[in-house]
Amino acid sequence: MKNKKIIIIFLFLIILILVGGYFGIKYVKNKKEKTEIEEYIPEEEITEEQLRQTIVSLYFPNKETNEINPEARLIDINKIINTPYEELIKLLIEGPKNEKNKKIIPENTKVEKAYLENDCLVIDFSKEFLNYNKEEKDIMIKCIVNTLTELTEVNKIKILIHNEQNEEFKEIYEREKK
Repeated sequence: MKNKKIIIIFLFLIILILVGGYFGIKYVKNKKEKTEIEEYIPEEEITEEQLRQTIVSLYFPNKETNEINPEARLIDINKIINTPYEELIKLLIEGPKNEKNKKIIPENTKVEKAYLENDCLVIDFSKEFLNYNKEEKDIMIKCIVNTLTELTEVNKIKILIHNEQNEEFKEIYEREKK
């Protein structure tokens, strides 16, 4: 009688182990199938216009602290491919999108031309550039220099006014080392 009870308990345990193992293996297989990498299907197709966009950093002073802050802009690469220097300066002239930053380049300033001489970018501004705020001259120059030296080929900036050297901007400006 005792042997029968032991055999029944032993058979019951074997059946329990087999059933538990079956469901355990099934659970692991299902979990593995769910964790396999599924192909990502975007909600919408990426357009040609989105493929042509790039991010540029423009520098503007903070309205309260005058600290220079970068502002990222998403722009169409076709706009800057042929005349990158002029386009970046035009974006600086337009001013910041962030309300905490302020416009630093004088109103109605135009870029007459911008060209690279070795690693120095020469920027020829219209005469309106001279209408800058005298107290903020250094900040304005830092914003221009920091923005344009983001381009790998530009290490220095030289400023001309109406194709002539100006006493107020006779230096060659470089980005400050941190």
